[in-house]
Amino acid sequence: MKHYLQFKDFTLDEYEYLFARTKWIKTQFKQYVTYQPLTDRMLAMVFEKQSTRTRVSFEAGIFQLGGSSINLTTSETQLGRGEPIEDVAKVISRMVDLVMIRTFDQTIIEKFAANSRVPVINGLTNEYHPCQILADIYTYYEHRGPIKGKTVAWIGDASNMSRTWLQAAEIFDFTLHFASPKGYELEPALLLSKHLKCFTDPREAAKGADLVNTDVWTSMGFETETAKRKKDFASYIVDGTLMAQAKKDALFMHCLPAHRGEEVSAEVIDGAQSVVWDEAENRLHAQKALMEYLLLGRVK
Repeated sequence: MKHYLQFKDFTLDEYEYLFARTKWIKTQFKQYVTYQPLTDRMLAMVFEKQSTRTRVSFEAGIFQLGGSSINLTTSETQLGRGEPIEDVAKVISRMVDLVMIRTFDQTIIEKFAANSRVPVINGLTNEYHPCQILADIYTYYEHRGPIKGKTVAWIGDASNMSRTWLQAAEIFDFTLHFASPKGYELEPALLLSKHLKCFTDPREAAKGADLVNTDVWTSMGFETETAKRKKDFASYIVDGTLMAQAKKDALFMHCLPAHRGEEVSAEVIDGAQSVVWDEAENRLHAQKALMEYLLLGRVK
């Protein structure tokens, strides 16, 4: 049994298999071909953080594969009353086939997985967002081919997205340019990666990039820092001037929701280089491949 708690939980070979499956599953979807290998399988979705894309993509995905889902929130369960996560895991995993959790601290999902009898998927934590990067890299493959040897520019803070991009860089062998103001850098242990280059000037980070990526300046759980972050990141907007530093055929990605006029300009996110809508849709297809793999292994 495998879990998917961090991007580094899978090998390059496993990701290449998942991308092949994602392409095939997406093709069936586009051609209105029914493919339901997970008939009667049940997915439990546990949300301690609000969600749009994660909930819709997982709920629609398991349904399209023939299964069904249960949506659980802390306000509706004993989790909100302090029941130990270990006990919750032991109970839920006896009743369902697969669990996806979107929560705050990474240790919560790790404790759940350690006590679960079924595969557990990280739908997002403060530390990592592997399902998003799974879809992002697949989207790059769709538009430009293999990402090996390429340069990805991350414009923003040390977040679940940037940490996961760095894990991906080490697996897929590309370079991550990380640009942030002082005080928002990656943790010292991560700076040792040979796949990482750090910048304080976002335009320098974007030079020669094949892909430019950003996210909101204030993630969930850090709302009290909103005013300060807006001030500190004011010069870090991904606009036409910054994109001009990247390669002419560079792509732009954003995991959404986006704040036009803050971390990205409307001309970029709604422009020709943006693939954010493909990126969002591919959460559905990549996660369907992921669920199939966790429950059935490699299929022919």
